[in-house]
Amino acid sequence: MKMKKGMNGVYDIYQSPFSERYSSKEMQYLFSSDKKFKTWRKLWIALAEAEKELGLPITDEQIEELKKYAEDINYEVAKQREKEVRHDVMSHVYAYGEQAKKAKPIIHLGATSCFVGDNTDIIIMHEALELIRKKLINVIHKLSLFAKRYKDLPTLGFTHFQPAQLTTVGKRACLWIQDLWMDLQDVEYQLSKKRLRGVKGTTGTQASFLSLFEGDHEKVRQLEKLVAEKMGYTAWFPVTGQTYPRKLDSQMLQILSSIAQSAYKFSNDIRLLQNLKEIEEPFEKNQIGSSAMAYKRNPMRTERMSSLARYVICTALNPAITASTQWFERTLDDSANKRISVAESFLAVDGILDIYLNVVDGLVVYPKVIEQRIMSELPFMATETILMEGVKRGGDRQELHEKIRVHSMEAAKVVKMEGKPNDLIERIIQDESFLMTKEEILDILDPKNFIGRAPEQVDEFLEEYINPILEESKELLGLSSQLNV
Repeated sequence: MKMKKGMNGVYDIYQSPFSERYSSKEMQYLFSSDKKFKTWRKLWIALAEAEKELGLPITDEQIEELKKYAEDINYEVAKQREKEVRHDVMSHVYAYGEQAKKAKPIIHLGATSCFVGDNTDIIIMHEALELIRKKLINVIHKLSLFAKRYKDLPTLGFTHFQPAQLTTVGKRACLWIQDLWMDLQDVEYQLSKKRLRGVKGTTGTQASFLSLFEGDHEKVRQLEKLVAEKMGYTAWFPVTGQTYPRKLDSQMLQILSSIAQSAYKFSNDIRLLQNLKEIEEPFEKNQIGSSAMAYKRNPMRTERMSSLARYVICTALNPAITASTQWFERTLDDSANKRISVAESFLAVDGILDIYLNVVDGLVVYPKVIEQRIMSELPFMATETILMEGVKRGGDRQELHEKIRVHSMEAAKVVKMEGKPNDLIERIIQDESFLMTKEEILDILDPKNFIGRAPEQVDEFLEEYINPILEESKELLGLSSQLNV
């Protein structure tokens, strides 16, 4: 069958949305075949070098030949060989040997497939997590600028999505930052304990390498250390079966799930605020919100964040089940699942953070709308202060409390039954029992009287917890994000 092609590729076979829409080219490359197979060759070179240094009969000429073809992979040869032998690693051993003919006898010497497969998977996950860390820090930076800018802007707080006490726009942003800060701590902890699978053999006993080194246990120990160092690692799993512990995949995806949860929370808040017309995500000049309703400004960016986040949260269950159900030294029911769940979770979180960065970079705040909503609710919140002031001036606390209750009920009725503005303050002003002038009552209604320490909390949180992280990682800052579609 002839494939139908257009300007952007093949149209009659499935293509992943992560490649076309959601994930960055940088993250896509980390999970590409090219990255995988080039890392395989780096591992084979490291193994051969270490074995030579420890006394095996491997020549400098063989090592140089391996290095010569490290980046020049003959994919067609490997592909054709795999059709014949149905084994991806041995197909690439064969293809490498077809190029590096003098080194052919010593490629993969003593190793099992998991030497290249599992060590490569670990390396890619760590590099992908470093990229996630970089993007997390940039989102935190952008949010911190937003929080600082709006630290003093009062806004109506909500509990149960019902009007509650006031907070500030900047203080609310600190809640989003704190979630990501907690995620960043998890990312950095995971990176701080990174380790390779190592050089373990078929069931993790290193029997093949012990045979190669004629029973010299110390040389086998040194082999593992040397290979790890050549790959940029200082640690490796002390014991394994055939594979590295599949619990590592579960740990990685739990971190990604946590980031997705944080982004989901943010995206939902922005979607609600956009409905309230208080804060909106970016909306481009020629963007279409609805095919039918031309006036609409749908929050498509944050909706996409929510959608991808839900996918990651659900997918995190896959490696948890895999880690739970591996039999003894290994079973292969992890392979197909792992290829999809691990890669796509990283790709999805990469896309989520790109959207997050894009949205925060262009958030639009509408202070007048925010103020209008505050003033529709503030009279109810101010009644306690008005009550206390009335008592200080000689009023009877129980009598004033009953008057406020009655006025509040009447004002609420006007708002809900007649659709008119809240007139509670006008009712209190006209009631001489409170012994206060109109000006004195209106002064109480300044929203900044009701935000507590919100501005100070923003400053303290940023200065004590966030800015030190940003200063330490300032070379990573400066990312921006343009969405594909």
